[in-house]
Amino acid sequence: MVKLIRVCLILVALSSLVAVASYSSSRNFRKHCLSFEPGKLIWNSTLTRHEHLPRGTTLDLEDNTSSCNRPSQEVTVDVCRIALQIPTSSRSSISFELWLPRIWEGARYLATGNGGIDGCIKYEDLAYGTANGFATMGTNNGHNGTTGITMLNNPDIIEDFSYRALHTGTESAKKLIKAFNGKAPAHNYYLGCSLGGRMGIKAAEAFPQDYDGIIAGCPAVDFNNLQGDRAMFYPITGNMNSTNYITVDTWKGLIHNEVINQCDGIDGVMDGIIEIPDKCFFNPNTLLCKNNQVENCLNSHQVGQLERIYAPHTYPDGKLIFPRMNPGNEIQAVSKLLTGAPFSYSEDWFKFVVYNDPDWDPSTYSTDDVRNADKLNPSNIRTYPRILPEFKKRGGKLLSYHGGQDNQITQFNTQRFWDRMAEADDKLQDYYRYFRISGMSHCNSGPGAWVVGQSGGSPAKGIPFDPEHNVLAAIVAWVEKGSAPNSITGTKFVDDNPTEGIEFQRTHCLYPKSQTYIRGDPKESSSWECK
Repeated sequence: MVKLIRVCLILVALSSLVAVASYSSSRNFRKHCLSFEPGKLIWNSTLTRHEHLPRGTTLDLEDNTSSCNRPSQEVTVDVCRIALQIPTSSRSSISFELWLPRIWEGARYLATGNGGIDGCIKYEDLAYGTANGFATMGTNNGHNGTTGITMLNNPDIIEDFSYRALHTGTESAKKLIKAFNGKAPAHNYYLGCSLGGRMGIKAAEAFPQDYDGIIAGCPAVDFNNLQGDRAMFYPITGNMNSTNYITVDTWKGLIHNEVINQCDGIDGVMDGIIEIPDKCFFNPNTLLCKNNQVENCLNSHQVGQLERIYAPHTYPDGKLIFPRMNPGNEIQAVSKLLTGAPFSYSEDWFKFVVYNDPDWDPSTYSTDDVRNADKLNPSNIRTYPRILPEFKKRGGKLLSYHGGQDNQITQFNTQRFWDRMAEADDKLQDYYRYFRISGMSHCNSGPGAWVVGQSGGSPAKGIPFDPEHNVLAAIVAWVEKGSAPNSITGTKFVDDNPTEGIEFQRTHCLYPKSQTYIRGDPKESSSWECK
């Protein structure tokens, strides 16, 4: 008994010493953070925030632009927060944030992207990166908020938006990281989705030395044509007062249910997930009202709308502008593409960038407008390379994923992009790999197993940080260990809430392989194979 008591006392003493050491380390980190002078290292910059954020802090972001909808952010590790305003020209600048974690795992740096047409720093991704040991950076992409109005008659801001903000932020971050930690990052990564996906591919194209590994989710490549495609929907649907307007409830109920009825069973399982959208060609004529039917059906004008909506967007001569919409995306698409209002991102692009005309009417959109946008191609924002020779030569790795029921950017465009690159390089998978995420909406959510570690937020906390379940961990393993990912296991939580437990998981295949149902419970990963 005496020996047991003595052992217990020793353990208590050791734990106290560990606690004191941890506190001392944290206290020293705080002192180091607050004595650091970042403004002196980045020429002509203005320091706007400089603070130590202890683990468990809920950061108040009340000064953040309200349209960004990020009023606060939980911080889960000790962080040194540095925010700067960095001029990029005489009439443009970027808001820059670098979060430096006390425990710097693997001497890694992570840059984060933006979304839509916005200038919103993704604070959830700054927290996500630092929680996993990355020194993490984000910018406002050259302007604040979710509109493009500041781009009006200001090509310098457009240039920031196209490529310069991210590159300037990364150059500044690397310089600060080296000064703060006494050594440069050993490996440099990028994480983004949608517009952020385009930003990653643009970086590989224009600045191949910036990153060793890039996650480009649902990438908004062929950017000018994408904006034309998004603008196409409003003239077809008309506004809510149009004679043949299709209501949100009709889209969510009648039309979506018929799409699922026609296409869900193609993969052998009726589960609300269209596993391989390529095989789904929705026929809206089944919804045409017959005889004197007036409920649960569509008139001939409405059926004509659907035929145009589900078709590829083309010029009058048949030349492709953008691939067809993903079938099965209707429940989410009614919030943007099919809502009976102009798609805000494309409306802003044509108003404030293509035409410099705030009075441009989105209801008049035609293929002449997208032709003008692509001809203008401001600051070479198109981002549609056929090859990435310098990025490949220096050993860079690129990973894309895209949801099969994406409600803003069709998955078919990423397939088209990857296929086009593969035609030019039969060894494309040596450095660029693509995964289709069945049942995922735009970047997240949806009926499928969509959580793959693609960003911050609560779902990411429910999966391990390993190459099997997490795309960021997968790119790290590929860059640092040469272990190329052959699949990604996605997770679907009950009610998309990790605290409720896992509903099912599914292995998403390396493109061009497809998930194929074999036998058994469809919620078991073993019931599917990549073929």
